[in-house]
Amino acid sequence: MPEPFHPDLRRAARFLPRAAVGPRSLPLVRALGRLGAVASRSKAEVVAVSEAVSVRVARPAATTDPAPALLWIHGGGLVIGSAAMDDDFCRRVARELGVVVASVEYRLAPEHPFPAPLHDCYAGLEWLAGQPGVDPRRIAVGGASAGGGLAAALALLARERGEIHPAFQLLVYPMLDDRTVSDPPGVAGRLRMWNAAANRFGWRSYLGAATAGEVPPLAAPARAEDLTGLPPAWIGVGTLDLFLDEDRAYARRLGEAGVPVELHEVPGAYHGFDMAQRKAGVSREFVGRQVAALAAALKT
Repeated sequence: MPEPFHPDLRRAARFLPRAAVGPRSLPLVRALGRLGAVASRSKAEVVAVSEAVSVRVARPAATTDPAPALLWIHGGGLVIGSAAMDDDFCRRVARELGVVVASVEYRLAPEHPFPAPLHDCYAGLEWLAGQPGVDPRRIAVGGASAGGGLAAALALLARERGEIHPAFQLLVYPMLDDRTVSDPPGVAGRLRMWNAAANRFGWRSYLGAATAGEVPPLAAPARAEDLTGLPPAWIGVGTLDLFLDEDRAYARRLGEAGVPVELHEVPGAYHGFDMAQRKAGVSREFVGRQVAALAAALKT
């Protein structure tokens, strides 16, 4: 018998799509996203980092100097989404933890395949680390879904370059492995918002020419053979999420590499449940755990 949805999510989950976007729906989903952003756009400080990259900055009302910081990366399967979609979360972290939060507006695939989005995120990290009111020793990188995958890749890239040393990774149901190409048996009927077909489309769009040969670990972090020396990590995922197995595997491998890691699984939760049903008790508890993990890691 298939695993049931979490009781807090069951009623609405029945009506949600199995995939938020595909090759045919991409233009429409993007257009609707732009309309939604205009209709609900909140005031935020927007800073141009380069000609291609900007960050939305949430600052606490009062903070220590220098303050800890979070570089946040939005989700959307690498093909949709915007920094503004996570304004509520970024403002909450800034307000409750006294943390400076910068959410990156990175370029999207397929128009801008790997490594452009990752390099955009690194540009945001460089900007954040260079701010006079930010403690560069207490910067976390984090994101949800595709943003979580980019955050994991960003930690790998920062280790490779050795210029900035993130203190923590907050990986919310991260998209880590391009080899996830089929729906897991037994839960396919319960997948919501992101299934294997959408995953194939997102990865194909992002990898571009890289799909013709060996996929580099900086594109798909699950392919990285060496995870030693990475920042401590918190990984959260639902048990009805397409990414459950790859997230479990990444958490296990981080631990085997000597990286402190906490894996939090939410029974009966589908991909993006905390965004689709923000007011549900299980969603509020899940986001609360993210904030608590940041507070502990950054010692706020």
